[in-house]
Formats: sequence, structure tokens, C-alpha cells
Amino acid sequence: MFAEKKVEEEKVADDDDVKQAGLILKVRKYDLSITYDFYTQTPRLWLTGFNEEGNPLSQGEIFEDIAADYAKKTVTMEKHPHVEMKQASIHPCNHAKVMKTIIDTICANGGEPQVTQCLFVFLKFISSVVPTIQYDFTVDLELE
Repeated sequence: MFAEKKVEEEKVADDDDVKQAGLILKVRKYDLSITYDFYTQTPRLWLTGFNEEGNPLSQGEIFEDIAADYAKKTVTMEKHPHVEMKQASIHPCNHAKVMKTIIDTICANGGEPQVTQCLFVFLKFISSVVPTIQYDFTVDLELE
């Protein structure tokens, strides 16, 4: 219990410091689902968070993990269209515009966007809204 409390009270620089100090790093986990929004004709991301014990996160805890510019504005709690529960949703109203900007940047830098990479482009955009979630990108996107 002492180690867990210590982690909560101190800001730890990185995972190596945690391992060397013998501390336990508590993490939150998220289930993500993507639906298609027919009104905006774009993908829409839904998030359900869980604490280190596997219990669902409260709305306030979820918003702690969302970039402040987006919390309760672009990201809201709404009823999922296929699951009977409220989840955090990244509103799709600007998805098309942002996706177009990312694709234009790829083209301007000599890249050639592929249809097969559209999900990776979308997740790259989402990582700016939810910076605390670490994604495993298996495809490198040349944005610069």
C-alpha cells in the first residue's frame, strides 16, 4: 500500500524511475469503439474507461484524460448507438475538416495517401484529442 500511495503523491519522470524505485504505476485502460456517423459521413470514436481494478471510470475521471480544449466541448457523454450506456464520444462535426487537413499535409510533403491508411490517419487525429492514450501505430505517417 505504501508504494501505491507514493506513486499517487509524486510525479514520476518515466517508467525506468518507477521500476528502479520499486513503485507500482497505476494506469487506466480504455475500450474504444468506432461507429460511422451518417449525418456527418465520418467515423465517430467512443470511449469507455476503467481504473486499475477494472471498475468503470466516472465522467469526471474520463475528462481528466481528455485534452482541456476538448473536454465537455468536442468530447461529451452520450448514449452509444449500439450499447445501452453512456460513453465519452468525440463529436464528429469537425472530423472531415481535420482529416482533410492531415491528408493535404501528407500530399504537400510528397506523400501519397492510401485508402488503406484511413484508419491510421483517423487515429493520428484522435491522439491529439486524447493525448493520454497510447496507440500502437503499425504504419508510419509522414506528416512533416
